[in-house]
Amino acid sequence: MDKFKGLSRRNLLKLGAGAIGTGAITAWWGSEAINQIGSPLMAAEIAAAENDITPDQALKKLMDGNLRFVTKKRENPNQSFARLVEVAKGQAPFAAILSCADSRVVPEIIFDQGIGDVFVVRVAGNVCTKEELASEEFASLVLGAKVLMVIGHQSCGAVKAAIEAKKLPGSLDSLVAAIKPAVDSSAKEKGDRLDNAIKANVKLQTQRLKASPIISKLNQEGKLTIVGGYYSLDTGEVTIIS
Repeated sequence: MDKFKGLSRRNLLKLGAGAIGTGAITAWWGSEAINQIGSPLMAAEIAAAENDITPDQALKKLMDGNLRFVTKKRENPNQSFARLVEVAKGQAPFAAILSCADSRVVPEIIFDQGIGDVFVVRVAGNVCTKEELASEEFASLVLGAKVLMVIGHQSCGAVKAAIEAKKLPGSLDSLVAAIKPAVDSSAKEKGDRLDNAIKANVKLQTQRLKASPIISKLNQEGKLTIVGGYYSLDTGEVTIIS
């Protein structure tokens, strides 16, 4: 078997070479990891995970799950011990998510997904800094995620702090700095200032993801779709906003 859910070792290196260079990929993940990705054993194990779908199908799968959550018809898929064993030796999530770390926003639950289905990066303010970007590049290039979603949410405290622009202790100012351009760009919009800034921040972080040579190449080739979403704490509904 020479496939890794549609991404063979050869294709991985070919795609990576066009974006950041084969040498850089090998240095980043290590030659042992690259060899493991291309091994028949790993490919066979990972084949059980369900990411052999199109980007449009992946987005629909997410949104269908959210509809089940909102309408109280959750199926709780892939949450058994059997699933745990099935994906223990390899993962191939169909979706990658950049979400706020807020305890009320749990992607696996709000999208009614299970173990190995979604690759989730959570950070206050759902900001896309270097480390978050690297994680989502890994999810899409190596693991084969077909949809990448940035999720902001109602009443986000990190965005509120960026609006208030007060001096914050420790490293909190770094979050404000990452969100401030969205606050500034939405300042003159009509409506609720916080809500406008939250949605503008989702769009900003989505654009930062799209600026990645790896992610943009996958997007241009039709292998990945990138969207922004807004989560309502009141209803549990996720709305696509970009």
